[in-house]
Order: sequence, then structure tokens, then C-alpha cells
Amino acid sequence: MSLINDHIRQRLSEKFPEQLTGFEETYGMLSFEAPRDLNLKVLSFLYDDEELKFRFLTDLCGVHYPTQQEREIAVVYHLHNMVDNVRIRMKIFAPVSKPDVYTATGLFSAANWMERETYDFFGVNFVGHPKLKRILNVDEMDYFPLRKEFPLEDQTRIDKDDEMFGRG
Repeated sequence: MSLINDHIRQRLSEKFPEQLTGFEETYGMLSFEAPRDLNLKVLSFLYDDEELKFRFLTDLCGVHYPTQQEREIAVVYHLHNMVDNVRIRMKIFAPVSKPDVYTATGLFSAANWMERETYDFFGVNFVGHPKLKRILNVDEMDYFPLRKEFPLEDQTRIDKDDEMFGRG
């Protein structure tokens, strides 16, 4: 039997009734949202289940949604079942005031650097990570540059000519 999105959703709903939400299919990829405290349980289930076999972490990244109260920081996992060539996306959300998420490094070795990068740019604290420190930015940075907390351009600057930038 080929693995299809409806079957994946059914298996997840059986295992985690009413805990997983936001199921949608975008361009054929199943996406869903899990509670932050269940991320490891859901990932372990997807990995261990003999029908699902999502044993490859393709990507792990952060997203900042500054207008979503108590859900400002998202961690997005992209998983791949290489046997059936099926991909899924799982999202978890955390408040920017306490962006603590359990690490997936015990399950996926590849999560190590991806989590460090997500910490470095978004400030997500991966609880239990073996060496959570900045990986691309300097240690002295006291902010997280990919959060949407800073304007892209200072509108009060007078030392530049807008004509040079095609805005004249």
C-alpha cells in the first residue's frame, strides 16, 4: 500500500486525538500543528511507526510571527519517508517570552546544527541540546537578527539619495 496523506492524518489522529490541529495540504504536502510540549512524542511516533517511517529530518527552521500573541515563534519540521517518498511538515509555536522547545537531537542527528542555527537567528531555546550556542553570529550579539523586531530601513536617514536606489 502506498502511503497517502489521508492515512498519515488518520494514524496521527488515532495516536493523538484532538491534540494535533491545523491539518492542511499545500501542493500535496500534509502540514499540521502540534502542541509545543508534545513535539518529541509526535516526532518519535512518526519515526518509530512501521507504516509511517518518517526517519529523515530534511529541515528544521524558525519563523517569527510578531502579531500572533503567545505564538510569536514557530519551529517548523520537514520530515521525509524515503521508502515511500512522502514528505510532511509539522509546526509548533512558542511565545517569544519563553521560547523553550525540546530538542530533537536524540532522534535526528541532523537536528544538532539546524537547532543551533534556529537558536542563533530566532532565540529558540532547545531544551536538552548538547551544545546550544551561536553558530553563525558572534557570541556578543544580544539580539536575534531574523526576528521582525527591527525596521528594514531607517526612514530618517538623510545621507543617501533615493535616486540611487530607484525610488526617486
